[in-house]
Amino acid sequence: MDHTYQDRVSLAMNTLIAAQLPSRPEWLKLARDNLARWKRLNADAPSLLRCYHEWEAILQCPLTDVCSLLTAQTENSQRLRTNSPFAGALTPQQVWEIKRRFRNDQNAA
Repeated sequence: MDHTYQDRVSLAMNTLIAAQLPSRPEWLKLARDNLARWKRLNADAPSLLRCYHEWEAILQCPLTDVCSLLTAQTENSQRLRTNSPFAGALTPQQVWEIKRRFRNDQNAA
């Protein structure tokens, strides 16, 4: 699997999260809890800590801004999605379906 596949999967998952986030405010707590745990686990990784601090600031923004960032097709958004704090928001079935869809697209190409 190449980065294009990972980027497409990440965008699709975060687009689904952004669509559901307004009705799932508990996902913001999940994201903050993930960041707090990851900061403890990766305390010796400065580049990850910088990303986590970025996400903490983003999560303080209005929800529309958070959702826009999750779905934006920019290099910055793509970079941030690689460490999306919304891990665990989607069900395993949703994640598997997205990965399957893009894997099938990649195999058909």
